[in-house]
Amino acid sequence: MNTYTLLAATDLSSSSRYTTQRAAMLAQQIGAQLELVHVIEKRELEELQRLLGEALKENIRSQTKELLDKLAGDIGEPLGVSIGCHVVEGEILESITEQADLLSTDLLIIGARGSSLTLQQLLGTTAERLLRGIRCPVLTVKQPPLKTYQSVLLPIDFSPWSIGAIRLAQTVAPQAKLTLLHAYEIPFEAQMRIVGEKKGDIQNYRSNVCQDAKTRLNQTAKDAGLAAGWRPLVVNGNAVQKILEQEDEQGVDLIIIGRHGLGVVEELFLGSNARQLLIHAKCDVLIANR
Repeated sequence: MNTYTLLAATDLSSSSRYTTQRAAMLAQQIGAQLELVHVIEKRELEELQRLLGEALKENIRSQTKELLDKLAGDIGEPLGVSIGCHVVEGEILESITEQADLLSTDLLIIGARGSSLTLQQLLGTTAERLLRGIRCPVLTVKQPPLKTYQSVLLPIDFSPWSIGAIRLAQTVAPQAKLTLLHAYEIPFEAQMRIVGEKKGDIQNYRSNVCQDAKTRLNQTAKDAGLAAGWRPLVVNGNAVQKILEQEDEQGVDLIIIGRHGLGVVEELFLGSNARQLLIHAKCDVLIANR
């Protein structure tokens, strides 16, 4: 069986330390191999070389590797986790994507804060284009990792990614309380009111939609091989609003969403609903894109 590989990207800022800490905790919990990558922006390095010479360029490379090795030791050793370190040169997002492919990465971990590879970049046009090529799930770390994930919220829209997302949740948070959430809105309900449908008929229609969703939710969990102990939740309303409400009510520390999720967009990074979720969720967000 191949080792599960985590790749954490760090810009070596104090904020990005959270990313490495979370990655190391995950590696320890699930027995994964952890790799760290730091990208030296090639254009800046070449400009320094032009202005100040080759010696400074080599000095920056050497100091960066020392800092990355120290970070790996400071965080990995207390947890008994061996961390591989990689310093590469190039455009940040392109280099991260290439490194993820090179290492056959199963999960890429990035920070929501920091001076380079951040959530803000993820929402930019260039990043949207590049991240379509990333073949592994992407975890965005937003909170200090004080403990392993305890409560996971997984919105389900019954698209093909749903079963894979459930299995991903079992991999990265095997001991967490798992809630499968389906938020539905009634098709043509407004039109039914306009044309004078009876309230009772509309209520029956709403109940049928809800019951169908519950049946499909249980079947999806069964198809994914989900054991007992998970919580089903079917609610009426806007998906993003209901997800954020449940995040607060349940004290969720990880939300898992799909690149083809929420039932309203073809691509996650082009969808306004998913964009809102990435921005407004307080907890970590894992993008399950395969």
